[in-house]
Amino acid sequence: MVTANIFREYDVRGEVGTDLVEDVVFALGRAVGTYLVRRGKTVALLGRDNRPSSEDFAAIVRDALLASGVDVVDLGLAPTPAFYFGTRVYAPGQGGVMVTGSHNPPQFNGFKISCGEGTIYGPAIQELARIIADGSFAAGRGSYRRRPVLDAYRRAVLKGIRVRRRVKVVADAGNGTAGLLMPALLTDAGCDAEGLYCDLDGTFPHHFPDPTVPANMAALVDRVQATGAAAGVAFDGDADRIGAVDDQGRIIWGDKLLALFAAPILKERPGSKVVFEVKCSQALGEEVTARGGVPIMWKTGHSLIEAKIREEGAALAGEMSGHIYFADRYYGFDDGLYAALRLAELLAAADAPFSVLADRIPSYYATPEIRVDCSDDVKFRVVEEVKRRFAGRPVITVDGVRILFDDGWGLVRASNTQPALVLRFEAKTEARRDEIQREVEGVVGDVLRSMGA
Repeated sequence: MVTANIFREYDVRGEVGTDLVEDVVFALGRAVGTYLVRRGKTVALLGRDNRPSSEDFAAIVRDALLASGVDVVDLGLAPTPAFYFGTRVYAPGQGGVMVTGSHNPPQFNGFKISCGEGTIYGPAIQELARIIADGSFAAGRGSYRRRPVLDAYRRAVLKGIRVRRRVKVVADAGNGTAGLLMPALLTDAGCDAEGLYCDLDGTFPHHFPDPTVPANMAALVDRVQATGAAAGVAFDGDADRIGAVDDQGRIIWGDKLLALFAAPILKERPGSKVVFEVKCSQALGEEVTARGGVPIMWKTGHSLIEAKIREEGAALAGEMSGHIYFADRYYGFDDGLYAALRLAELLAAADAPFSVLADRIPSYYATPEIRVDCSDDVKFRVVEEVKRRFAGRPVITVDGVRILFDDGWGLVRASNTQPALVLRFEAKTEARRDEIQREVEGVVGDVLRSMGA
């Protein structure tokens, strides 16, 4: 029985043995094969992470794709960015499936699906569900071959990286697939590199590979401080996201990291566009503008940002969660490993330590993401009503409603992955942030009560 809840906004994901069992995974593979065939695609690349269930699931998807008449090129065990690289180089314009649970606990797994230039999302994900419900699968006999990708990917990410002096960088792979290439990539780039939890273990015995959670960064912070490293970098389970720690042991979040990456790019390519998601700090847009760039605020979600960077011809994009997309000297997909090399390059060329560079970018007072339970059937209506109640104020509505005040903002958006609202607040003083938060949360509470949610 295929349950609807596995079909998310950006991928297909669920709990192993409950949502994801052999029959479900095979049906999904047939649906992906059918989706590709209907769009004239004949080849699908296949990759997997190191979770306990990923090898078996990849074999099931392989058989399903072959039964759909699609030729399968098996990349084997690899980080997701290496899979993306394969889709650009080994089978351009075709499709593929990456079996990965990303940053989630080991009892979960998932599937990122590519077609053409990028990964599918939204209505395309729902089309897979409809194909399964209809049972209208394409049939045929595809061919199969293995084609390892790590060596070619390694050469590609190192190409053009210029680390001018040796800097010490500690890399925490979190026992995920980043450990296939870290810390060796940093060493090859000319860094003094040290690895932390780089042995592959899909049960993630030390901490979950999610660099957005401060507790998961604690060991990296300690090691950076103990060794006097210039920086620490961490990755999620499939290495498409980066977390960063400065030389003082402070976590540098995705929006500030993006501002740092933007500076040298805009110096070389003035007028370039930088795309970022709606949860990012006001300081990011201000910094991009001040350096002669064009800031573009967009929807949250790695597939949505990836599509937007192509649409706009942007040089750089990123999210609070650590997805960083370089279209400057690179392919434009999110790649935590490549971002780590670009960070090392930036620090080696800088006139000051990481902490000083970070402090040069204004820091406003922001809350973390606040999640408020709200059922899927009303969460978008709640956001619309909140927008209506703030009709007298300027708002940004690219993703939910970001309510603008003279000295700050408040965000209310519907989560694309959970039955929840996502709130965030920022202002130039802590007191003003708290005032904005109270005002907006008061309206959200009234709306929820009025809808019985």
